[in-house]
Amino acid sequence: MTPTTPTSPTASTATAALRWTLIPLPQPDAAAAFAPHAAAWDALQARVAGLPFLESAFLAPLLSVFGTGRERLALLGDPKAPRAAAIVTPAGTAQWTTFQPSQLPLGAWLSAAGEALEPLADGLLRALPLPALALGLTQIDSLFHPRPADGTRWRGQDYIETAWVDLTGDFATYWEARGKNLRQNLKKQQKKLDTAGTITRLECLTRPEDVAPALAHYGRLEASGWKGSEGTAIAPGHPQYEFYRAMLEAFARAGRVRLYQYWFDDAVVAMDLCIESGGKIVILKTAYDEAHKAVSPSTLMRQLQFQQLFDAAAAGGPIRRIEFYGKVMEWHTRWTADARPVYHATLYRWGWVPALKRLLHRGGAEPGADATQESAAKTSEAASAGMPEAASAAMPEAASAATPATAMASTSPTPPPARAESAS
Repeated sequence: MTPTTPTSPTASTATAALRWTLIPLPQPDAAAAFAPHAAAWDALQARVAGLPFLESAFLAPLLSVFGTGRERLALLGDPKAPRAAAIVTPAGTAQWTTFQPSQLPLGAWLSAAGEALEPLADGLLRALPLPALALGLTQIDSLFHPRPADGTRWRGQDYIETAWVDLTGDFATYWEARGKNLRQNLKKQQKKLDTAGTITRLECLTRPEDVAPALAHYGRLEASGWKGSEGTAIAPGHPQYEFYRAMLEAFARAGRVRLYQYWFDDAVVAMDLCIESGGKIVILKTAYDEAHKAVSPSTLMRQLQFQQLFDAAAAGGPIRRIEFYGKVMEWHTRWTADARPVYHATLYRWGWVPALKRLLHRGGAEPGADATQESAAKTSEAASAGMPEAASAAMPEAASAATPATAMASTSPTPPPARAESAS
């Protein structure tokens, strides 16, 4: 099934006459610098995307925790009612790119769905401080911006495909359409638990005061796996903990967070961290207890979670789509056959820049490839949102296979690796 692309006006010649305004977002409080423009950003975001992780409630704590202080907020036209907007940051000599910490599923870019990206990016590139030879737009969702053909100055690059589930029809029909192996395997796992006398239940937390205790459970689950051995599990004092607590509490205050906890008796064995906006719920992170891997706790959790979401949609509830926003892996295909591309793009200031790069490096490895691989190694852990039991062994491949180490020009901003994303 092809996702429905939001309708929008086509670009006009008036766009070229609009100017980009650049607003510094310095540390130690980039969020405070962003705050006066949050309402304008959110109004544009609601109009062109409707994605919770592109709202100011997500981006402000992300800037506070992971911003370098070199970021700029870019607003096209009237800053109080911008035509397009972005958060950009330097990404090497004479290079800029959209703000893209690994916790953010798409790049921090807003423009009307279907509007040509190259003219917008060109205006922004020319507004950036010199010397700015290239502007990278990272992790662009083809739902909103179908990938255009490459041109003299514009280059696209494959990134990942991301999956989604539309909440249409009833759960029984959806479940019957799943593979026989998935259905039989979950029956087998549930029978094992029933035989052992284990009581299972799914809990959905939504209040601000639930966030801190839920993150404590989540950190314990992450610590049971490879993140525990590497010291990267979410825990108080860890930057990711500070971000997720601030962000999730903000969404909880707005009534738009769902923290799913799956229990075996009196122990939490699997969790999903989700936020929602309009008709979409996004699964940001998943974790499960490695000690119970044999009975697939996160997969059992997902079955009940999806059943609840289907039932709520059938009863007239607002959520109509589940978005994974991560690299499609084998386990995704058990839950849905729908996927679409997410891609990177680079706009060069002059057409001779990529041509010169190809001439200078013909027949050799791209400069910067080692740096890209190093960046991938540093960010792949932060990008991991908890692998399903059956797919956890494939995590390193998932992070590295989509790493664009050699495809981008040396004058192009380095895009991040694929999220080894949420869920089972």
